[in-house]
Amino acid sequence: MIVAGIARCDIKRRSWSPPARPASCPPEVDYGQGMEVGGSGAGTLVCAGDTTLDPTAPSLAYGSETVIGRFQCSSRRSGLTCTEVETGHGFFISIQSYRTF
Repeated sequence: MIVAGIARCDIKRRSWSPPARPASCPPEVDYGQGMEVGGSGAGTLVCAGDTTLDPTAPSLAYGSETVIGRFQCSSRRSGLTCTEVETGHGFFISIQSYRTF
């Protein structure tokens, strides 16, 4: 999902666990169910009470990419990479791992 200055991807299945919940993420919401990147700084794990998992939403097919506003996301069988093109910050997420940059 790319909206309101943020690129975000939630993941349904994963073999990794997020690190400990930061104090800035309230216990009433989920933590680590996906990754997001905004206009500044590296990508981060999601702290939110909602989800981007919508079975009716269009998906980004393996081997394709999209550019919306200042975000570029590429889908590969190895995972999804989203980058804020002006800063170069972003994230990679897959069933096996995640990383921020």
